[in-house]
Amino acid sequence: MFEKLVEIIRNYVDVEPESIRPESRFIEDLGLTSFDFMSMLGELEEDLDIEVDAKSAAEIRTVQDAVNYLETL
Repeated sequence: MFEKLVEIIRNYVDVEPESIRPESRFIEDLGLTSFDFMSMLGELEEDLDIEVDAKSAAEIRTVQDAVNYLETL
């Protein structure tokens, strides 16, 4: 799941894959805007055929938070 998430993150920000770590924060460390973050979640929903709960999405801060959440779906 982590590798898939890294692929999708790179669609929104110009960073090297090795600079994306589990503890990386989407906005503060990777430079996503809140719009980018929501767009990324939408892409994940389509690619993985899942539905991300808005309340849960608001609690996702790091790449690992996202991985943990996605693995529960």
